[in-house]
Amino acid sequence: MYERARRVLVGGVASSYQLRDPWPIYLERGVGSRVWDVDGAERIDFHNAFGSMPQGHAHPAITRAVARRLELGTHFAAPTDDAVVVAEELGRRFGLPRWRFVNSGSEATMDAIRIARGATGRDTIVKIFGSYHGHHDYVMVSIGVPYDQIGDRERYESLPYGAGVPRSVAELTVPVPFNDAAAMERRIEGLIEEGRPPACVIMEPAMMNLGVVLPEPGYLDAVRELTRRLGVLLIFDEVKTGLCIAAGGAVERFGVVPDLVTLAKALGGGLSAGAIGGTEEAFEVVEKGTVVQVGTFNGNPLAMAAARASLTEVLTPDAYELIEAREERLLRGCQEVIDRHGLPGYAVGLGAKGCVTFSPEPIVDYESFKAHQDAELADLAWLYNMNRGIFMTPGREEEWTLSVAHSPEDCDAFVASFDEMAADLTA
Repeated sequence: MYERARRVLVGGVASSYQLRDPWPIYLERGVGSRVWDVDGAERIDFHNAFGSMPQGHAHPAITRAVARRLELGTHFAAPTDDAVVVAEELGRRFGLPRWRFVNSGSEATMDAIRIARGATGRDTIVKIFGSYHGHHDYVMVSIGVPYDQIGDRERYESLPYGAGVPRSVAELTVPVPFNDAAAMERRIEGLIEEGRPPACVIMEPAMMNLGVVLPEPGYLDAVRELTRRLGVLLIFDEVKTGLCIAAGGAVERFGVVPDLVTLAKALGGGLSAGAIGGTEEAFEVVEKGTVVQVGTFNGNPLAMAAARASLTEVLTPDAYELIEAREERLLRGCQEVIDRHGLPGYAVGLGAKGCVTFSPEPIVDYESFKAHQDAELADLAWLYNMNRGIFMTPGREEEWTLSVAHSPEDCDAFVASFDEMAADLTA
C-alpha cells in the first residue's frame, strides 16, 4: 500500500502528521475501540484520530443519523435544523450564547483570531510557546523548534514552524510561557508600551501538544483577569479538550469562561466539523458584518447530523462517568508500573486524555518539556504498543484518547504493554 500510495500521495499520506518510519499504518476499518489495518492486524485504538473519536468508531447512533441525512441531501450551503440544535446544546454546555460553524480546528482558530482582530482593531496576537493551533500562518509560529533557539523567557522568539510562513506574519504572533501569568502580563504590557497592543491571547487551557500539561491552580483565573483588565480578548482553543475532558470542555472543568472558544475534532463524531463560540460582545462584529465569517461547507448537513447525535445520544452524562472511570484505571495502572520499576516519569490525564510523560521533573511548559522529556523512551513506548496490539498516536508530543467504547480490559491491555516495556528496560 505504501509503494502504491507514495506514487500519488506526497510521502504516501494525506497529511504530514500521518508520516511514520518505515511506512505509515494504513487502516481499513474501525468498530468501537478497535481498528484493523490493511494487513488485517487488529489493535485497540488509543489514537482515536488524533483525539477526534471519544464516541468510538461507527457508533450506531451516529451512523443512523448520517444514514438518514444522506437520503435527504448531503449539502445545501444553507442552514438546517440540526445546526440550530447543535448550537443550542453547545451554548448550554459552554455557557457562551453565540456560535458559528466551520470545518476544522484550523479554520476555527483562524476565524476566531480574525474576529478578535476585528473587534479590537489590533493586529498582534499572543500565544503560548509550544502550543499548536492549526496550520494557518497566524499560528504556525513557535511550536516545535530547537530548544536553543527559543530565546529569552521574557521575550521568546517568534519562529515560523517550517517554510512558507512569511516572517512579517510570524512577527505579529508573540509567544509567552505556559503556567506563568506574570510573564504573560509583563509581555502584554511591553507590547502596549511598544504601540502594538494584542488583539487576543489564544491558548489551550490545558496543553495537549506536549503530552498533557495541566494548568497550575489559579493560572487560568489569573489569565482571565489580566486579559479583561488589559482589554485583550481571551480565546480558549478547545479543539483537543472540548467535549473530551468534560461535556463543556475546559470551560466546565476549570470554571473560567473566555471571550471565544474554538472546537473541532470530537465535535463532528468522525465527520469534519468545527465551531466558534463566543459572547454577544465578541460576535457583534460578525453580527454587523464588519468581520466576514464564511465558508461554503460551514454547517454541512452530514456533519451537523453527526454532531447532533453525538451530543444528544452519545456524549451524555453517563458517558462522561464511564470515560472518567476508564481514565482513572489507566492512569493508576501506568503510575503503578512507573513506581514499581523506578522509571523516570509520571502518568497524567484529564477526562478522555492522558499520557505517560517520561521526565524526572514535572513538565509545566515548553522549556521544561524540551529540557527534561526523554524522547527516546517516548518513541520506544510507541513501538512497543504498536507491536502489542495498541494503536497509538505517532509523535512524542501526543497523548492517548479514550472513548465510550473502551472497556476495563482495553485499559489493562495498555498497562500490560507498558509493564512489559518497563520490565525489559530495567531487567
